[in-house]
Amino acid sequence: MNHGEPSVQQFLEALASAAPAPGGGAACALSGALGAALISMVANLTLARELEPDARPVLVATLRQADDLRQRLAALMQADARAYDAVIAAYRLPRASAAKRAARRLAIEEALQQATLTPLEIADCCAAAVALAETAARLGLRSAATDAGAAAYLAEAGARACLLNVEINLASIKDPTFGEQASERAAALLATLPTLRQAALEAMQAALQPPARGA
Repeated sequence: MNHGEPSVQQFLEALASAAPAPGGGAACALSGALGAALISMVANLTLARELEPDARPVLVATLRQADDLRQRLAALMQADARAYDAVIAAYRLPRASAAKRAARRLAIEEALQQATLTPLEIADCCAAAVALAETAARLGLRSAATDAGAAAYLAEAGARACLLNVEINLASIKDPTFGEQASERAAALLATLPTLRQAALEAMQAALQPPARGA
Protein backbone atom coordinates (compact mmCIF):
# COMPACT_ATOMS: atom_id res chain seq x y z
CA MET A 1 0.00 0.00 0.00
CA ASN A 2 1.07 3.60 -0.48
CA HIS A 3 2.59 5.54 2.38
CA GLY A 4 -0.13 6.95 4.59
CA GLU A 5 -2.75 4.39 3.57
CA PRO A 6 -3.92 1.88 6.17
CA SER A 7 -2.69 -1.68 5.93
CA VAL A 8 -5.14 -4.51 5.35
CA GLN A 9 -4.97 -5.38 9.05
CA GLN A 10 -5.59 -1.78 10.07
CA PHE A 11 -8.57 -1.56 7.72
CA LEU A 12 -10.03 -4.78 9.11
CA GLU A 13 -9.58 -3.54 12.68
CA ALA A 14 -11.34 -0.28 11.78
CA LEU A 15 -14.11 -2.19 10.02
CA ALA A 16 -14.63 -4.44 13.06
CA SER A 17 -14.71 -1.55 15.54
CA ALA A 18 -17.75 0.24 16.93
CA ALA A 19 -17.08 3.20 14.61
CA PRO A 20 -19.79 3.51 11.93
CA ALA A 21 -17.23 4.16 9.18
CA PRO A 22 -15.63 2.47 7.37
CA GLY A 23 -18.61 0.24 6.85
CA GLY A 24 -20.35 -1.89 4.27
CA GLY A 25 -19.69 0.40 1.32
CA ALA A 26 -15.94 0.43 1.89
CA ALA A 27 -15.96 -3.35 2.30
CA CYS A 28 -17.84 -3.68 -1.00
CA ALA A 29 -15.32 -1.45 -2.76
CA LEU A 30 -12.52 -3.61 -1.36
CA SER A 31 -14.25 -6.73 -2.68
CA GLY A 32 -14.41 -5.19 -6.13
CA ALA A 33 -10.80 -4.01 -5.91
CA LEU A 34 -9.69 -7.53 -5.01
CA GLY A 35 -11.51 -8.84 -8.06
CA ALA A 36 -9.88 -6.22 -10.28
CA ALA A 37 -6.46 -7.07 -8.81
CA LEU A 38 -6.96 -10.75 -9.65
CA ILE A 39 -7.83 -9.83 -13.23
CA SER A 40 -4.62 -7.81 -13.44
CA MET A 41 -2.70 -10.77 -12.07
CA VAL A 42 -4.14 -13.12 -14.71
CA ALA A 43 -3.34 -10.61 -17.45
CA ASN A 44 0.21 -10.02 -16.20
CA LEU A 45 0.92 -13.74 -15.92
CA THR A 46 -0.40 -14.32 -19.41
CA LEU A 47 1.35 -11.38 -21.02
CA ALA A 48 4.67 -12.77 -19.81
CA ARG A 49 4.17 -15.70 -22.22
CA GLU A 50 4.10 -16.06 -25.97
CA LEU A 51 0.59 -15.20 -27.17
CA GLU A 52 -1.45 -15.20 -30.31
CA PRO A 53 -0.96 -11.78 -31.97
CA ASP A 54 -4.64 -10.92 -31.69
CA ALA A 55 -4.78 -11.76 -27.98
CA ARG A 56 -2.01 -9.48 -26.74
CA PRO A 57 -3.65 -6.07 -27.40
CA VAL A 58 -6.90 -7.28 -25.85
CA LEU A 59 -5.12 -8.44 -22.71
CA VAL A 60 -3.09 -5.24 -22.53
CA ALA A 61 -6.32 -3.24 -22.66
CA THR A 62 -7.88 -5.56 -20.05
CA LEU A 63 -4.89 -5.06 -17.77
CA ARG A 64 -5.10 -1.27 -18.11
CA GLN A 65 -8.83 -1.26 -17.36
CA ALA A 66 -8.44 -3.61 -14.39
CA ASP A 67 -5.66 -1.45 -12.93
CA ASP A 68 -7.80 1.66 -13.35
CA LEU A 69 -10.76 -0.04 -11.65
CA ARG A 70 -8.62 -1.24 -8.76
CA GLN A 71 -7.29 2.26 -8.13
CA ARG A 72 -10.74 3.82 -8.45
CA LEU A 73 -12.29 1.32 -6.06
CA ALA A 74 -9.50 1.88 -3.55
CA ALA A 75 -10.29 5.61 -3.66
CA LEU A 76 -14.01 4.87 -3.30
CA MET A 77 -13.34 2.97 -0.09
CA GLN A 78 -12.36 6.28 1.49
CA ALA A 79 -15.03 8.25 -0.37
CA ASP A 80 -17.76 5.99 1.02
CA ALA A 81 -16.51 6.46 4.58
CA ARG A 82 -16.47 10.25 4.07
CA ALA A 83 -19.99 10.18 2.64
CA TYR A 84 -21.31 8.28 5.65
CA ASP A 85 -19.51 10.63 8.05
CA ALA A 86 -21.23 13.54 6.29
CA VAL A 87 -24.65 11.94 6.86
CA ILE A 88 -23.92 11.51 10.58
CA ALA A 89 -22.70 15.10 10.81
CA ALA A 90 -25.85 16.37 9.08
CA TYR A 91 -28.13 14.53 11.49
CA ARG A 92 -26.22 16.11 14.40
CA LEU A 93 -26.80 19.68 13.23
CA PRO A 94 -28.74 21.93 15.63
CA ARG A 95 -32.51 22.34 15.27
CA ALA A 96 -33.23 25.01 17.86
CA SER A 97 -35.01 27.29 15.37
CA ALA A 98 -37.04 26.99 12.19
CA ALA A 99 -34.11 28.28 10.14
CA LYS A 100 -31.72 25.77 11.68
CA ARG A 101 -34.19 22.94 11.18
CA ALA A 102 -34.55 23.87 7.52
CA ALA A 103 -30.78 24.01 7.09
CA ARG A 104 -30.48 20.66 8.81
CA ARG A 105 -33.06 19.05 6.51
CA LEU A 106 -31.24 20.37 3.45
CA ALA A 107 -27.88 19.13 4.74
CA ILE A 108 -29.33 15.69 5.46
CA GLU A 109 -30.85 15.45 1.98
CA GLU A 110 -27.61 16.48 0.29
CA ALA A 111 -25.56 14.08 2.40
CA LEU A 112 -27.93 11.20 1.76
CA GLN A 113 -27.83 11.82 -1.97
CA GLN A 114 -24.03 11.74 -1.97
CA ALA A 115 -24.12 8.63 0.21
CA THR A 116 -26.28 7.06 -2.51
CA LEU A 117 -24.21 8.16 -5.49
CA THR A 118 -20.99 6.79 -4.00
CA PRO A 119 -22.20 3.18 -3.62
CA LEU A 120 -23.78 3.41 -7.05
CA GLU A 121 -20.36 4.25 -8.46
CA ILE A 122 -18.83 1.41 -6.48
CA ALA A 123 -21.40 -0.96 -7.94
CA ASP A 124 -20.70 0.39 -11.44
CA CYS A 125 -16.99 -0.27 -11.04
CA CYS A 126 -17.62 -3.74 -9.60
CA ALA A 127 -19.87 -4.64 -12.55
CA ALA A 128 -17.16 -3.47 -14.94
CA ALA A 129 -14.72 -5.79 -13.17
CA VAL A 130 -17.12 -8.74 -13.57
CA ALA A 131 -17.20 -8.02 -17.29
CA LEU A 132 -13.39 -7.96 -17.47
CA ALA A 133 -13.22 -11.32 -15.71
CA GLU A 134 -14.71 -12.96 -18.81
CA THR A 135 -11.85 -11.69 -20.98
CA ALA A 136 -9.28 -12.74 -18.40
CA ALA A 137 -10.74 -16.24 -18.20
CA ARG A 138 -11.05 -16.58 -21.97
CA LEU A 139 -7.61 -15.31 -22.96
CA GLY A 140 -5.62 -15.92 -19.78
CA LEU A 141 -3.49 -18.87 -18.80
CA ARG A 142 -5.44 -22.06 -18.16
CA SER A 143 -3.71 -22.38 -14.79
CA ALA A 144 -5.10 -18.97 -13.77
CA ALA A 145 -8.64 -19.47 -15.06
CA THR A 146 -10.07 -20.04 -11.59
CA ASP A 147 -8.51 -16.76 -10.44
CA ALA A 148 -10.57 -15.04 -13.13
CA GLY A 149 -13.64 -16.90 -11.86
CA ALA A 150 -12.87 -15.81 -8.30
CA ALA A 151 -12.55 -12.23 -9.56
CA ALA A 152 -16.03 -12.43 -11.08
CA TYR A 153 -17.55 -13.68 -7.83
CA LEU A 154 -15.75 -11.09 -5.68
CA ALA A 155 -16.69 -8.19 -7.93
CA GLU A 156 -20.29 -9.33 -8.28
CA ALA A 157 -20.60 -9.64 -4.50
CA GLY A 158 -19.26 -6.11 -4.11
CA ALA A 159 -21.81 -4.76 -6.56
CA ARG A 160 -24.78 -6.61 -5.09
CA ALA A 161 -23.92 -5.76 -1.50
CA CYS A 162 -23.28 -2.09 -2.27
CA LEU A 163 -26.69 -1.76 -3.88
CA LEU A 164 -28.17 -2.62 -0.46
CA ASN A 165 -26.75 0.70 0.79
CA VAL A 166 -28.41 2.45 -2.13
CA GLU A 167 -31.74 0.86 -1.25
CA ILE A 168 -31.66 1.87 2.40
CA ASN A 169 -30.60 5.45 1.62
CA LEU A 170 -33.31 5.90 -0.99
CA ALA A 171 -35.92 5.20 1.69
CA SER A 172 -34.91 8.44 3.43
CA ILE A 173 -34.37 10.69 0.40
CA LYS A 174 -37.11 13.25 -0.20
CA ASP A 175 -36.33 14.32 -3.79
CA PRO A 176 -38.57 12.09 -5.97
CA THR A 177 -36.65 12.76 -9.17
CA PHE A 178 -33.31 11.83 -7.62
CA GLY A 179 -34.87 8.78 -5.99
CA GLU A 180 -36.41 7.54 -9.24
CA GLN A 181 -33.23 8.02 -11.24
CA ALA A 182 -31.05 6.34 -8.62
CA SER A 183 -33.50 3.47 -8.26
CA GLU A 184 -33.58 2.90 -12.02
CA ARG A 185 -29.79 2.97 -12.20
CA ALA A 186 -29.53 0.43 -9.37
CA ALA A 187 -32.12 -1.87 -10.96
CA ALA A 188 -30.35 -1.75 -14.33
CA LEU A 189 -27.04 -2.64 -12.69
CA LEU A 190 -28.60 -5.49 -10.75
CA ALA A 191 -30.15 -6.89 -13.92
CA THR A 192 -26.81 -7.05 -15.74
CA LEU A 193 -24.87 -8.90 -13.05
CA PRO A 194 -26.11 -12.48 -13.63
CA THR A 195 -25.31 -12.32 -17.35
CA LEU A 196 -21.85 -10.86 -16.75
CA ARG A 197 -21.03 -13.43 -14.07
CA GLN A 198 -22.31 -16.34 -16.14
CA ALA A 199 -20.21 -15.27 -19.12
CA ALA A 200 -17.10 -15.18 -16.94
CA LEU A 201 -17.81 -18.59 -15.40
CA GLU A 202 -18.53 -20.16 -18.78
CA ALA A 203 -15.24 -18.79 -20.10
CA MET A 204 -13.51 -20.22 -17.02
CA GLN A 205 -15.08 -23.66 -17.51
CA ALA A 206 -14.12 -23.64 -21.19
CA ALA A 207 -10.54 -22.76 -20.30
CA LEU A 208 -10.38 -25.64 -17.81
CA GLN A 209 -11.34 -28.25 -20.38
CA PRO A 210 -8.40 -30.50 -21.25
CA PRO A 211 -6.87 -29.74 -24.65
CA ALA A 212 -7.97 -31.94 -27.51
CA ARG A 213 -5.66 -34.82 -28.37
CA GLY A 214 -3.13 -33.87 -30.92
CA ALA A 215 -3.57 -30.15 -30.18
